[in-house]
Amino acid sequence: MNAYGSYVEFDRARWAALRSRTPLRLSEEELQRIKGLNDKISLQEVEEIYIPLTRLINLKVRAAQYLDEVTSAFLGCEPVHKPFIIGVAGSVAVGKSTVARLLQTLLSRWEHHPTVDLVTTDGFLYPTRVLEEKGLMARKGFPESYDTKKLLDFLTRVRAGERQVEAPVYSHVTYDVLPDRSEIVDSPDILIVEGVNVLQVSKGQPVFVSDFFDFSVYIDAEEQEIRNWYIDRFLLLHRTAFRDPSSYFHRYAELTEREAVERATNIWETINLLNLNENILPTRGRADLVLSKGPDHQIHRVFLKDL
Repeated sequence: MNAYGSYVEFDRARWAALRSRTPLRLSEEELQRIKGLNDKISLQEVEEIYIPLTRLINLKVRAAQYLDEVTSAFLGCEPVHKPFIIGVAGSVAVGKSTVARLLQTLLSRWEHHPTVDLVTTDGFLYPTRVLEEKGLMARKGFPESYDTKKLLDFLTRVRAGERQVEAPVYSHVTYDVLPDRSEIVDSPDILIVEGVNVLQVSKGQPVFVSDFFDFSVYIDAEEQEIRNWYIDRFLLLHRTAFRDPSSYFHRYAELTEREAVERATNIWETINLLNLNENILPTRGRADLVLSKGPDHQIHRVFLKDL
């Protein structure tokens, strides 16, 4: 037993050894396109952390596919193609999006599951107009700001093997759901669902988002480190994306760097830290695997739930 609960702990070297002979099918150029604004991920980390992880997931996917086949044979019916669903959770600014995109790319290069789709729960946030009507703009990202019914309906249809299921699309420029855009999930081999609260449970709710997951990953780090990464990212956006007049945060473009740091710190402490402590961190123990980052943004330890 350790601070993470009932998990088996691996240091980086011990976890890397589980790669076996799995080849690296990713170039430096591809990695640069995948990683987030201030992520420090390297090909070495891909080899030592993410290749063993995709090998583990590959084994689980193949086992699930075999179980579906033998169950259908037992029942005397044709097997239904059911996607293997992976949840990726963690705080704002911890690097969830990079992990999700990296897993999507790496897993698609295994022969048993070449079709891998990725959906973020941002698209299932209520539109800004609705959040303003409900007085929830300051709670954006908290569980109540999501159209959970719509997300559960989406996952139900995907899990059932339904074709051409639409998922809403979110714009980080306008900071809103795009009313005229959607992405199609067409019965993939694997679906990755990424979001801050995907492991959340609610009293009185009979079905949770995580009920649909075959495997889940939580990206973890010390709060002070996540805070620093959030501020660093805010400053980078302040120098770049916020300059776009169409950006929701364009009003911050004229702030001095000191003012930008103060604003980012205020947003972190009054919104993101609150959400982390109240809703996100308490779900860590529900994940099948925890990737623990150090101050350098690198994975130092891996925790796999004890079977």
